[in-house]
Amino acid sequence: QVHLVESGGGLVQAGGSLTLSCTASGISVDRYAMGWYRQGPEQKRDLVAQIFTHGGTNYGDSVKGRFTISRDNAKNTVHLQMNSLKSEDTAAYFCNAGGDKLGYWGQGTQVTVSS
Repeated sequence: QVHLVESGGGLVQAGGSLTLSCTASGISVDRYAMGWYRQGPEQKRDLVAQIFTHGGTNYGDSVKGRFTISRDNAKNTVHLQMNSLKSEDTAAYFCNAGGDKLGYWGQGTQVTVSS
């Protein structure tokens, strides 16, 4: 059984930083495309960042240059370093393994950026 557990969310002031972590069980994070998505109130779930099995990365346009996704294979964990946070980054952040169509999802962690 696959479990993705997110942690690291919270309340931060605009301009601050947070690091989210997603620890997986039941799968190896280096064998799946791992991603972070976010969903604000009454909004659709959008891609934030992905890291592929070959190590390549992909970012949503709104976070490029501010967020960094990384993978720790030894800990079977994926991180999302978020810098220069803005109020519009406020959302529930979800970890994903295997893509948004048929992949696995975590329960999400809330990030709130106060202006």
